[in-house]
Amino acid sequence: MKKNKLLVVLLLVAASVSAQWKPAGDKIKTKWASQLDVNNVLPEYPRPIMQRDTWQNLNGLWEYSILNKGAAAPTAYDGEILVPFPVESSLSGVMKEVGAAKEVWYNREFTVPSSWKNKEILLHFGAVDWETEVWINGVKIGSHTGGFTPFTFDISPFLKSGKQELTVKVWDPTNDGPQPRGKQVKKPDGIWYTPVTGIWQTVWLEPVQAKHIEDVRTTADIDKSTVTFDVASADFSYGDVVEVTVLDGNKTIATAKAAAGEQLMITIPDAKLWSPESPFLYDTKIELSANGKPQDVIKGYFAMRKISKKRDDKGIVRMQLNNKDYFQFGSLDQGWWPDGLYTAPTDEALKYDIIKTKDYGYNMIRKHVKVEPARWYTHCDRLGILVWQDMPNGDDSRDWQNQNYHKGNEFERSAKSEAIYRKEWKEIMDYLYSYPSIVIWVPFNESWGQFKTVEITDWTNEYDPSRLVNSASGGNFFQTGDILDLHHYPAPKMYLYDANRVNVIGEYGGIGLPLEGHLWKTGNNWGYVKFNNSKEVTDEYVAYAEKLKELVSAGFSGAIYTQTTDVEGEVNGLMTYDRDIDKLDVKRVNKINSEVIHELHN
Repeated sequence: MKKNKLLVVLLLVAASVSAQWKPAGDKIKTKWASQLDVNNVLPEYPRPIMQRDTWQNLNGLWEYSILNKGAAAPTAYDGEILVPFPVESSLSGVMKEVGAAKEVWYNREFTVPSSWKNKEILLHFGAVDWETEVWINGVKIGSHTGGFTPFTFDISPFLKSGKQELTVKVWDPTNDGPQPRGKQVKKPDGIWYTPVTGIWQTVWLEPVQAKHIEDVRTTADIDKSTVTFDVASADFSYGDVVEVTVLDGNKTIATAKAAAGEQLMITIPDAKLWSPESPFLYDTKIELSANGKPQDVIKGYFAMRKISKKRDDKGIVRMQLNNKDYFQFGSLDQGWWPDGLYTAPTDEALKYDIIKTKDYGYNMIRKHVKVEPARWYTHCDRLGILVWQDMPNGDDSRDWQNQNYHKGNEFERSAKSEAIYRKEWKEIMDYLYSYPSIVIWVPFNESWGQFKTVEITDWTNEYDPSRLVNSASGGNFFQTGDILDLHHYPAPKMYLYDANRVNVIGEYGGIGLPLEGHLWKTGNNWGYVKFNNSKEVTDEYVAYAEKLKELVSAGFSGAIYTQTTDVEGEVNGLMTYDRDIDKLDVKRVNKINSEVIHELHN
């Protein structure tokens, strides 16, 4: 009887909490917004490529205040915010502007499970935009800059008995600062979108031993049938051992051991290769031990795949996947949501756009000037889709022209701006290194913040020689990197050609179709060209694809259509912004896309 009463009380408390929160504003929303449970927000383990069994999710309702920059911590808070949705989003429950003159303060309590006693407690942030300071029980424990990468603090020394207090302060100057920000601006319009401030990915706790695995970097070599593991461990001593087990389902393929800190190479006999058509992943178990006693165990995965380039028998430099010519055809994916902005409402929603991209017959996604949560890349790995990863643009630009090779002066960043770019680009590459779906790095797009192009391209190539580098998508063009990437709207066109590099059209299309009831705003909705119904849009898409087939034979090795979904004022998506409607005929697009992809082999 007591248990039943307790259950009723807990249900009433949960219902009361839910009743206090609701989406803000009157903008359109996705179907997943109504499925949100404030007591169980994004409950999936945030980092599947490096997974432990025990963790605690800190998503949910936190207290928040928006104060002038530099103000003291609030003594009382403005209200509640649903973490991890950005302050400006509807699903945060706040939907307020912040700007460079103000800061956001977050606060919540949590309890460390008693079973975690004598463990080190790691506090993880998936991503916070942009400058973050963190306090535990009133003690400032650290800070981080960068809006797109995860960061972690060991909070063990600052814990007390009972409830713990976590306080976070965030400042984000949006386009008043030089930092990478993607499409965010203070006054969104056209191709520029609403600012994103604060916590926008999962916050979580994890217990570990003092000796634990901090990072795993995997590098596959299909030519040698090997995979290399670089395992970084905390507090390891001479004599500690790392053991890696590779599995195909429940079958153990190989096992190897190395001293902690040493690189470990494993041979994979009769390797199954990963591709969009057959996205096979090997599972891994990695164990760190000291004096024969297990200290840490993580589960993960890797793929045997190779991205490269090679001149074909017609003298054209082609991209290859697993040593075979392979045409990469995808959509420009901005990764924005009408209700969560940067943050998908649910994991199902996060996965949905990838599934739909494959339904349309594409084998690739260009992740445009945004970096996603780790689970998005794992979905790409598991579903089988190639990814071109952009560096989010920041700062300013000058002398953009995309009709010829650059002859003017490059943009000159300040020393501070350049340092921010280099730090964040390296952190992004480190964060995403082991995801096999990513095959191309894109340091610059359409000259936004483009500086020292040759130097940055060379560094990117040297830092990760396992992938291709598309140094300047859409200009400014320099004869550097692996790819010449043209942008041309609305129809695809080859107006430049480089005989010594891969040639692609990194953006084309942008066929607009505004649909009432599915628009972010009324009036002034934008597309490169606009039509009145699905048939007209599909007909135009097919006409462009027929032109693209000719250009494949002429030398293109990849193409990207703009874009996956409508975004705010842009109405040129394959789907509406709320993902309710496919605006094109999926079967017709799938058929012509398949023809474009296979044109390379005709």
